[in-house]
Amino acid sequence: MAARRRQTEQKLTQVERAISPLRRETAKITVRAIATRAQVSSTFLYENPEARNLAREAAAAGTRRREQANQDTHDRLEATWRERALNAEEELTRAQKEILTQRQRIGELMGQLRDFEQMVPGESVQALVSENSALKQRVRQLTQEHRTLQERLEGARSNNRFAEKCIADLEAQLVELQNPIQPVFTTE
Repeated sequence: MAARRRQTEQKLTQVERAISPLRRETAKITVRAIATRAQVSSTFLYENPEARNLAREAAAAGTRRREQANQDTHDRLEATWRERALNAEEELTRAQKEILTQRQRIGELMGQLRDFEQMVPGESVQALVSENSALKQRVRQLTQEHRTLQERLEGARSNNRFAEKCIADLEAQLVELQNPIQPVFTTE
């Protein structure tokens, strides 16, 4: 009886020592992995209540650690996508305000040009016409920039929808992981 107790205690010590490095690894902790590392039989882990509790606790701790790592990854990805979308929307708003300001300025200058055409001799009119052409080119350039920013915003929104879909998939996986099928331990 004493020899059997010593042998059981020795096996329990081996199981405890095997669980420690398994906890540091990222792999899933299973009864088979613990038994292999501890060099004991799976039957011993199922039949011995202390060994069974050690295996259950190690598996639960591994599951919690993986869930936390998944949540951290999910949070980090969501934050970057959200930041990108906000930046794109801010830039689009800024560009739209700039375009509106430029259009108002162009309107004012066009009015002044018409006034000068009526008051100024022909040589000055040519200078004003060339300035007007430059302003029209600037309007075209700002319109192109507005179009580019609009496309970026649409891309950011698309990325955000994709990220939301990924989030939903990850949440579904978390729910599945929170309700795992528990192994049935039987003693025969």
